[in-house]
Formats: sequence, structure tokens, C-alpha cells
Amino acid sequence: MARQARILIIDDEPLMRISISDALKGDGYHVAETASGKEGIGRVKDGSFDIVITDLRLPDLDGIEVLKSCKRASPDTFVILITAYGAVETAVEAMKYGAYDYVTKPFSMDELLLMIKRIVRLKDLEAENILLKEQVEGRYNFSGIIGKSERMNAIFETIKVISQTDSTILILGESGTGKELVANAIHATSPRKGEPYIKVSCAAIPETLLEAELFGYEKGAFTGAAKQKKGRFELASKGTIFLDEIGELSPTIQVKLLRVLQEKEFDRLGGTETISADVRIICATQRDLKKEVHRGTFREDLYYRLNVVPMTLPPLRERKGDIMLLANHFLEYYSGLYRKSVKGFAVDALEALLKYPFPGNVRELEHAVERAIVMGKSEEVRASDLPEEISGADGLNDCLKALQDRGGYEKLTAAIKDFEKRYIARVLEETKGNKTLAAKVLGVSRKTLWEKCKLLEIIAGE
Repeated sequence: MARQARILIIDDEPLMRISISDALKGDGYHVAETASGKEGIGRVKDGSFDIVITDLRLPDLDGIEVLKSCKRASPDTFVILITAYGAVETAVEAMKYGAYDYVTKPFSMDELLLMIKRIVRLKDLEAENILLKEQVEGRYNFSGIIGKSERMNAIFETIKVISQTDSTILILGESGTGKELVANAIHATSPRKGEPYIKVSCAAIPETLLEAELFGYEKGAFTGAAKQKKGRFELASKGTIFLDEIGELSPTIQVKLLRVLQEKEFDRLGGTETISADVRIICATQRDLKKEVHRGTFREDLYYRLNVVPMTLPPLRERKGDIMLLANHFLEYYSGLYRKSVKGFAVDALEALLKYPFPGNVRELEHAVERAIVMGKSEEVRASDLPEEISGADGLNDCLKALQDRGGYEKLTAAIKDFEKRYIARVLEETKGNKTLAAKVLGVSRKTLWEKCKLLEIIAGE
């Protein structure tokens, strides 16, 4: 049965009112009737109607005036005009005043019912979009981080607690999981939010320049140092500094950072003056720092100083309940950015997104949706609009081409084996040969993956 929308019929012809009313009630709608334009306007003001169907010619009022009054009283109400053949131009003019559409007498009742169904569907979509926006911007959005899964709710609660302290934070997680967003949220909800917030990507700045960037330098400290320059720690005074990819620091800089953490002070390069460091430090890395400590590439004492409050962000494959929440958020954002009318995701696109392991995490999902918005040509994102690794199109096409290259199609078992080998090899490539991680992505045990690799003659690292 159709959605139980509330519809008001305004027409002075009893037979017309009864005919329309019976047809609408038969489709499950709530229907009210009146023969007077003035009474109809009053009922719109007093009640909540989704749709008004009004004759263009009424004894007491012109249908255009009824239209204008209805839209003033209830802008969200859709108005359909019923007009005689000779008044079509007037009806078209009424569209400029906010009429949704018109039907010309004599009209097919099926035509009118189809128009009503389109309006109801449109209102449902609007309601869904409003709900989604409320979810994304309200309930499921914490300082720009979107999620409703249990793991993400735990992260939100941790942020609320630690943001009120000055403790050093170490944010761990794979690339694309949102480590910078968490750092932003911690600063934005902390007592230091009105003070400077300085971000440093330790991997993006050459090692020879990073020390000077962090701690500053005096005039003449090195060739090219023509004047004194304050470093990032000094610029972040009383605020927060976010050190991304902390695992990339050289041993020399690790020692100086340890001093900042322990003594709350540092020196500029070439300087003799000790500078106090009143700054909250947040660090992030995708590396396993414990392993780096065991390898001797990261100082153990620095690790424990950084690891006061560790936070590990879950990869997207472990929070699948957030995939569509995030996808819809990106769809709304990029639809607006590129001025495209994209309403949602087709079933095949939904299935592809929910099945894909997303080794690139949220960042990969965002890029996939952006690409779909740019490349898509319909009001829905389809699987074919998504990158081939997500839609699965390239895997199938590669297999088909490989089979044809070998002289034609083979039996189903051979085709499955060929595809399985390619798929496992791709996952191992994405996980950089990490079989433990690959097994998690594939949903099998490490032993099963090892046996598959041996059977299919797949060579991969440990």
C-alpha cells in the first residue's frame, strides 16, 4: 500500500471530488474534500496536508490565488492544478508560483495517481535526506569524525575524557583511518582550543630540515640561516602540536623530542637560550612502534613517554556498519561540490561497497565516492561508477581475458580457481604480504590462507 499521505481536494464539482477521492482512498491515502477555495485555504492553514489538488476555476476564488495562499501557509505542501483544455497556458504560468504540476480535463485517473506516487516518493526522499543529514551532522558526527559502530563510540568517549587533560596522546592506526581527524577533535574540545594548533607531517619534511622546522634556529646557525626563525614548538606555545608519522623521526630528533616531553624545554639550533615548551603533544603513526623499539630504530624511553594515552583506530573493514554512513556523507558533500543531483546508491553499488575490504580505509572510500559522483551519469551511484577494484569488474574481465587467451572458456572449477588466485594475490599485494592481515581481510584463518597460497602457487611474504 502506498504511503498514507494526507491529500486535500478542492473542487466545486461533486462527481469530480468523489471520483478523485475514491481513487485516492483505494490507494491508501488520507483524503479530505471541499467545494470552496476559501474553505480549502483555511483547512491548509489549520491542518497538515502533503498534497492539495485544486481546480483552476472555482466559484469563490481563482485557482491561482488558492495556489499562492496554500504555498504561503504551507511551503512544503505540493499543489496540483486541474484545468480545462483551454486554460493550459494559465496552468503553466501557475508553475512559476510553485505549482508542482497540472492535469487537463478530461484526464486519466491513472495519470493523476502516478503523479501522486511521484510526489510521495519525492517527499520520502527528502525525509530520508533530512534524517541522514541529522545523523551525519548530529548523532553520528563527533567533531567531524563520522561513525556509529561500537568501536567508534568507544573512540568518541575516549576523546571526551582525554581532551580535558594535557596528557601526551599517541594515535595508532592504518593509513586512512582518520588519525588527523581524531587529533583535531582532541584539540577542538580541549581547554586549549582557543590557542594555536600546529600540525607537522614528519614524513613530508626532509630529515635535514625537520629539526630546524620543529625547534627553530638562530641567525647564522647554518648556511642560509639569514635571520632567526621560531620553530613549530615555539609557535604552538600554550596550544597543541600534532606530530604525524612520528615513527619517521631520526635518532637526533628523537633525543630532542624526549627532552621536550621530560623537561618541557628546548633550544633553537645555534642558540644558547633555553625556551620553555608549554604545549600539548599529540602524535600519530601507522607503524608498530613496539617493533621499531625492538629493531633499535625507535628509542624505548621515548616510546613510553609518547605512549601515555594510546588510541588505536579501527580499520574500515572492522567497522562495516559505518561504511554506508560515511558513503552517504561523502555523496552529499561531493554532489554539492560538483553540483550534481545524485540521490543515493543503487543496490549493486551498495553490495560492492559492503563487500570490499578497503585496504585504504576511509580515505579510499572517500575517493571512490568522489570518483563515482564525477563519472556517474544518473541520479544513483551504480557499481559501474565505482573504481574497478571495488566493483570487481576488472577482476572478472581479467579472468575472462586470461581464459580466452588460453584458447576459450574453461570449466567453472578452472575459472573459479583462476579468479581465486588473482583475488588472493591482490589482497596480499594490498596488505604488503602480511598474511595475518590478509587472512582477516579474506575472512579465513592464516592456516587456510597458507594452504591456498601453496595450492595456487602464490608467492608472498610473511
